[in-house]
Amino acid sequence: MATVQDTAVRDPAARASEVVEELRDMQGEKMVLNMGPSHPATHGVLRIVLELDGELITKADPDVGYLHRGDEKIAENMTYTQFIPYTDRLDYLAPLANNVAYALAVEKLLGIEKNLPPRCQYIRVICCELARISSHLLGLGAFGLDLGAVTVFLLTFTEREKIYNLCESLTGARFTTSYTRIGGVSRDTPPGWCDAVRTFLNEVVVNIAEMETLLTRNRIWVDRTRDVGVIPRDVAIDYGLSGPNLRGSGVEYDLRKAQPYLCYPDLQFDVPLGSVGDCYDRYLVRMEEMRQSVRILHQCLEKIPGGADNQTKEPVNVADGKIVLPTKDRVLSGMEELIHQFILVTQGMNVPPGEIYFGHENPKGELGFYINSRGGGTPYRMKIRSPSFVNLSILSHLLPGHMMSDVTAILGSLDFVMGECDR
Repeated sequence: MATVQDTAVRDPAARASEVVEELRDMQGEKMVLNMGPSHPATHGVLRIVLELDGELITKADPDVGYLHRGDEKIAENMTYTQFIPYTDRLDYLAPLANNVAYALAVEKLLGIEKNLPPRCQYIRVICCELARISSHLLGLGAFGLDLGAVTVFLLTFTEREKIYNLCESLTGARFTTSYTRIGGVSRDTPPGWCDAVRTFLNEVVVNIAEMETLLTRNRIWVDRTRDVGVIPRDVAIDYGLSGPNLRGSGVEYDLRKAQPYLCYPDLQFDVPLGSVGDCYDRYLVRMEEMRQSVRILHQCLEKIPGGADNQTKEPVNVADGKIVLPTKDRVLSGMEELIHQFILVTQGMNVPPGEIYFGHENPKGELGFYINSRGGGTPYRMKIRSPSFVNLSILSHLLPGHMMSDVTAILGSLDFVMGECDR
């Protein structure tokens, strides 16, 4: 006799075949239903063409591209610095993380990724982990709202508002930040900002605990998510899933540990894993990831070179006038700095020929940039590996065998952003 666990990890398509066979006497004509692209549960302009036998899904075909803007082609006609604002519009729930990922890719092409000042590295990690908390808060809030947990949605948005206030203090913008620069960041932290981050961290853990109280043992929540949307470990790997969706299936793969960058090797944190790979596991993984991000941020605030207010005047950009814009007072008083600024603004930095790929552990998964350079200030080719696009590829395999009502739970658990998916 099969155990509950055996039943949970069976192939969804096989389950669909068995159920359809059992109901063959009651089968009528199958119905084709469009879910999206303007359905609130699709979290954006995602269209899924569903083939239904009653309430049972027998076939699913995701249709993407409604938000396509041609970012990769746009990059070929811009300098490397000019493309930074476009990265904000990828995963627009975590623009700071996108900025850092793109800057690290270009710096790898320039060969200066090891030369970044320590304070710059810590500031970037703080930005990335704040972005991770913000993204997971919205993802879990929308997930809860999809399944009827309105209070959780209100809690998560209360905390995200605090993160937006921190972003505004640091970058001057709440949503599309464009904060990172090739070779550093646009400015240092303002006075009192690190203390404000520490205050937020002490408050957000209380609300994370309250979210868990509302959901983790809630009978309705457990029934709607446990053993629903099961992605076995081998299937998750075969479909190239990454981020919490991969780790929810029990695969310990986190780029911050597998291929460390910035100051992550100096920080202590755990990688939460699921066991079954269902919607409930993916929810638990994201909840724990927020706690680990809080843990990382506390360490960064303690270890950041120069302290909270940078009393020792630690640099936040590489000392190379051919990569980073010189300060305005130097431009107004020195001919060499004036020439550097003119060339950087009009032509861009002179990037050597070559090709690189850099993968960054974004909240949604591995955000990768492949850049092919033939020299000069603009890339010859750029390819963006968007985790949402890859994660959604499993829908045609995952949805068959589930009921129509399970689609909202599965989509919410995958936590995707169509701006990043379609690029």
